[in-house]
Amino acid sequence: MDNMDKNIDNNEQQVPTDAFAPRVVTQAVQDVTERIRQAAAQVIVGQHEMVELLLAALLADGHVLIEGVPGVAKTLMAKTLARLIDADFSRIQFTPDLMPSDVVGTNVFNPQEARFTFKQGPVFSNIVLIDEINRAPAKTQAALFEVMEEKQVTVDGQTYKMDPPFIVLATQNPVEHEGTYRLPEAQLDRFIFKINVDYPGLEEETRILQLHHSNQGKQLFDQIRPVVSRQELQHCRNLVQQVHVEPKLLEFMAKLSISTRNDRSLYLGASPRASLALLNASKAIAVLRGRDFITPEDILYVAPAVLRHRIALTPEREMEGATTDDVLKELIAKQEVPR
Repeated sequence: MDNMDKNIDNNEQQVPTDAFAPRVVTQAVQDVTERIRQAAAQVIVGQHEMVELLLAALLADGHVLIEGVPGVAKTLMAKTLARLIDADFSRIQFTPDLMPSDVVGTNVFNPQEARFTFKQGPVFSNIVLIDEINRAPAKTQAALFEVMEEKQVTVDGQTYKMDPPFIVLATQNPVEHEGTYRLPEAQLDRFIFKINVDYPGLEEETRILQLHHSNQGKQLFDQIRPVVSRQELQHCRNLVQQVHVEPKLLEFMAKLSISTRNDRSLYLGASPRASLALLNASKAIAVLRGRDFITPEDILYVAPAVLRHRIALTPEREMEGATTDDVLKELIAKQEVPR
């Protein structure tokens, strides 16, 4: 009996003291993202939701489509984010005459070596800004299918891998449609978020005018330096993947996606890739808010940005003046939120 008691005592002593500690060290991620927030705030006035969703996409390893009228800092935000990360950056201005080879690269004949060598296109970078993505024709847009999904490019039967991290930030104008080419559903589905950028408020716009009046705007942007390394970003991404998710919340995400496939207002619903995007985005938001577990509020917060570009209204609802966000609000209101 004495020996048994000793074994029990020993087992009790072996219980780790941090047994009830958080499953994920969220502070490490918050430290990194706070550095980005503070540095970005020196250049970007307001637009807090856009900044938070971009940070979530960065942590969730997802691409982002940013939509807004000209002059609301879409391109500036993408360029600022790229400068804050110690990684390669390239910008591609999509135009009607742009060819797929101008994006991914092409094989060029080298007469000295009497063979073809591959010349990489601008998509071979870590952070790729595609400005006015809907200005290029469908064949050029299609050149992004493989690289956005599989992070690789295949040219003449040869596959070339992208170096991590790899994220595409694309912008488009929702108002002017002359000379544009609508993105196909297959490409829209590859973006984790579609962020709608609104006009700034009175205080924010006044602040913008003050910065430019004092000639500080351009100076502040030119002074931006990297605050996060690739290794730190990858470490944060690994931590985000460890966030705890209750089974009932996984079911809730699946129900949200499935509800879009059975609604009479929609002729195209969200795919299973949308459910995966909901999961990864919710994990990232949870960590950004200092938690190692997902809550229903995290899912409801990211749902519009995750789903709005993956669904399509019926002509009848469009004629009524409804938007995808309107339908999503109706669908979410019908769902029983788990507690």
